[in-house]
Amino acid sequence: MRKHSQRTRYICHAALIAALYVVLTYVAKAFSLDSGVIQVRLSEMLCLLPIFTPAAIPGVTIGCLLANVMTGAVALDIIAGPIATLLGALGTYYFRKNKWLAAFPPVLSNALIVPFILSYGYGVPDAIPFMMLTVGIGEIISIYVLGMLLINTKIIKSLK
Repeated sequence: MRKHSQRTRYICHAALIAALYVVLTYVAKAFSLDSGVIQVRLSEMLCLLPIFTPAAIPGVTIGCLLANVMTGAVALDIIAGPIATLLGALGTYYFRKNKWLAAFPPVLSNALIVPFILSYGYGVPDAIPFMMLTVGIGEIISIYVLGMLLINTKIIKSLK
């Protein structure tokens, strides 16, 4: 494949993933899955896509940034949320040879960073260690359950 064609494909994959991230964020919001003690962010399942394509790294990061801006997130969330997603996506790409291990970095990065966003950005009064647990549980559902279902579909496997 020619260099220009490869670059175009990369950009298209990243843009499509970013758009899907935003749409899934709105779907989760419509069903109130993104609030409460345990939050299931449907868009987070896309953090496993770096297993198949490195274009997913900017895709999910930009998608998270856009989703946070579009849904009226606080400034701390607009900055730190995409950083957590980026770190998770990079870790997924690094461990891409083992899908079970590759799923761990997004869970870890969000469980460690999001509680501080919730506490300092949104004023959630729960203890940070408690929120690390609850955010981690939500991420396990999003990544290990929904994400694993997603990456085992034929459509997603065609990204390779």
